[in-house]
Amino acid sequence: MTKKIKLGVIFGGKSEEHIVSIMSAKSILQHVDKNKYDIYPLGISKEGNWVYLEHIYGAVNDNKIDDLDLELLVREANPESSYKAIGMLMNKLDVVFPVLHGPYGEDGTLQGLFEMLDIPYVGANVPSSAVCMDKVFTKEILKNVGINVTDSITLYKHAYNEDAETYIKKINTMFTYPVFVKPANLGSSVGITKVKDNTKLSDAISQAFKYDSKILIEQGVECREIECAVLGNTNPKASIVGEILPSHEFYDFEAKYFDDGNSKMVIPAPVSEELSEELRTLALKAYQTIGITGLSRIDFFVDKSNGKIYLNEINTLPGFTQFSMYPLLWAESGLAYTDLISKLIGLAFERKEDI
Repeated sequence: MTKKIKLGVIFGGKSEEHIVSIMSAKSILQHVDKNKYDIYPLGISKEGNWVYLEHIYGAVNDNKIDDLDLELLVREANPESSYKAIGMLMNKLDVVFPVLHGPYGEDGTLQGLFEMLDIPYVGANVPSSAVCMDKVFTKEILKNVGINVTDSITLYKHAYNEDAETYIKKINTMFTYPVFVKPANLGSSVGITKVKDNTKLSDAISQAFKYDSKILIEQGVECREIECAVLGNTNPKASIVGEILPSHEFYDFEAKYFDDGNSKMVIPAPVSEELSEELRTLALKAYQTIGITGLSRIDFFVDKSNGKIYLNEINTLPGFTQFSMYPLLWAESGLAYTDLISKLIGLAFERKEDI
């Protein structure tokens, strides 16, 4: 009998996307191939403490976790439990799948720990994770290689607080409404506001600054939202493309996760073969330019008036429930959810061997 690979699945975390991580992790724990992998569930609380959920190890490996409340279990984490959990990374596990979204999980922080412990891990490395987490850095790199992004300016909290009126005037001069106000380092549309006129701008800026000290003001575009999944290391592949039909004015946090299915994902997207191929080519170009490995979901805007394409965002650890866009795109492209998980774990080992 082939020896099983010891896989740590890490979830939770300190970011505002804590609950999204729990949802993604539960789906992975349910569907990962138990014939190949011995699963060790590791949670991180909102306070940053770790816990090895030893008492659910049997349930996870026997596919009996439907009724487990992982969010509640992760709250058991404390400083003492952190020693045991992190010790497992050093001495027990063969590879880890970090299912954390946003800061402290998707931004290179956790990836740096794995690098120091010399353990293979699923997903992008430290520098590409950090670049893609920061929307300002991402835009500058993409513009440098000729990939269109929406016009924007960056605001820093300390400077804005010193002279808010000047910045408000500048924004009103530079842009036409609507504009989007976004934290620079966050995902799942947390903290984002669509602003339709200048009377709401100040409030939107204050809201975004609750989540980050650096924010963006972006020109709004009347557009279709098209997404592409990329998979691989040195020779990545792009999936077919899918379209988001949000139930809200844009695809915000509530529309993504808590609107009872009213937002729709259309897979494949009803676009021409030429547009689909152009989007897939751009997705691969962005992926390879930034040096991403493992996986990424790359989100585009397609202007409804003139067809111009803008790359909106690169997600190096996208939502990963079986009903999330990334795995659904690959399922429609011929790679089933369980096989996708195994492929990603294989890519983690492959990158480690290539270093």
